[in-house]
Amino acid sequence: MKTAVEELSPTRVRLSVEVTFEELKPSLDKAYREVSRQVRIPGFRPGRVPPQIIDRRVGRAAVLTEAVNEALPEFYTKAIQEAEVYTLGQPDVEITQLDDGKDFTFTAEVEVRPKFDLPDMTELSVTVDNAAITVDDVEEYLTTLRERFASLKTAQRPAENGDYTTIDLSAAVDGKPVEDAQASGLSYQIGSGTMLEGLDEALVGMSAGESATFTSELAGGESAGQQSDVTVTVQSVKVKELPELDDDFAQLASEFDTLGELRADTRKQLERLRKLRQATQARDRAVDALVDAIDIPLPEKFVEHEMEHARESVDDQLSRLRMSMADYLQARDQTQEDFDAELLAQSQRSVKVGFVLDEVARSEEISVSQAELSYFVADQAQRMGVGPEYLARQLTESGQLGTAITEVRRGKAATLVAERVKVTDEAGTPVDIKAEIEALNVDVDTMLAAQAAAAAGAESAADAADTADTADDDTADTANDDAAGTAAGDPAQA
Repeated sequence: MKTAVEELSPTRVRLSVEVTFEELKPSLDKAYREVSRQVRIPGFRPGRVPPQIIDRRVGRAAVLTEAVNEALPEFYTKAIQEAEVYTLGQPDVEITQLDDGKDFTFTAEVEVRPKFDLPDMTELSVTVDNAAITVDDVEEYLTTLRERFASLKTAQRPAENGDYTTIDLSAAVDGKPVEDAQASGLSYQIGSGTMLEGLDEALVGMSAGESATFTSELAGGESAGQQSDVTVTVQSVKVKELPELDDDFAQLASEFDTLGELRADTRKQLERLRKLRQATQARDRAVDALVDAIDIPLPEKFVEHEMEHARESVDDQLSRLRMSMADYLQARDQTQEDFDAELLAQSQRSVKVGFVLDEVARSEEISVSQAELSYFVADQAQRMGVGPEYLARQLTESGQLGTAITEVRRGKAATLVAERVKVTDEAGTPVDIKAEIEALNVDVDTMLAAQAAAAAGAESAADAADTADTADDDTADTANDDAAGTAAGDPAQA
């Protein structure tokens, strides 16, 4: 087989393939066997019809066509391997010669990955946020934590902005009560602005047991949009009371005995989160810097294919939200033309990023281990709320396992780019992303080991408890012992 490659554009080639008749012969023999099983000719059993009979009854040309159709995918695959081109999508194939006993020729036009060189990544630089934690950061977190453990206490005073109230509401239009605008025992924080317009102003200064009337437009019900007289009655006024920041609070809100230990752990966790955010920023910005440094011609059909997927994703999200495209565009203050242009730009960027990361993975010989693929599938399954085994089976059956492998490989390539690019924080301090990622991985491994140890401890405790129960059961009569043994079952498996 001979293959010639003609570059039609930086992203499209034409393969001209010449196949000898001898190379086609195995497919021709297979075609005869297949036709022999399908045709029904008197005097011959299915699968036993001689080729010469098939030639007379069906025609040699039909069998030849069947052979070519069966062999074409294999010849095409062999051709692109010999030509060393990285194809995208399906080819446009044209058979240029198909004569019995002669060479079989065809052409295949197909889009290909553009060729480009990667720049020296060590010459690129990006800036990320600072990771240093201040005393104020720790205190802000502890204040948020205190908010979670706050309690509401009745205030013996008029209501103020920020207070929590229990109220009754009733509305009337032209002096007539609106039936679907009556409510009692509502909880409302003054200043939140989550109910009727004018409610916050009316509540400030009111005490428990007092009523006031204000004018507001009804937002829902049969009288929606109409001005109404709304009467609000305050049942109670309460204020949020935060717990004292002391050792007792540390014991209440955490596993620590002292406030000092809680503060130290808070700083450690905040530093880990900042470094994780810093590493994520470095990866995203490093990839952006690399992509921006390369000029790559993009295959139009491949971009169109990406754009179709992006549009389907948006349509699917709108369907789940029960929102029309018109409402979506109105909410974003966009025209259809603006939306299409934005989608095209995003698709072009996505395709370009994919090409760059794939080239990094190829040039650096990045591979994907079974453990890495399993972790990726488990992570995606957790995000989707399904079991890892179910997702793995779905990916395999739908032929999407290769896509998952590509995602993992591109992720590893992006991390490598972040490690090569010069990274500094806003203060101008160099950031060693590789060291940060390794440290974060150690933290994760330590956490998983601690969880495993805790689980093992729980299992040992359960086994010990089961042993003690069995010993107690031995003092009972045989019938009770049998019943206890049956009820005990196999503990510590949960």
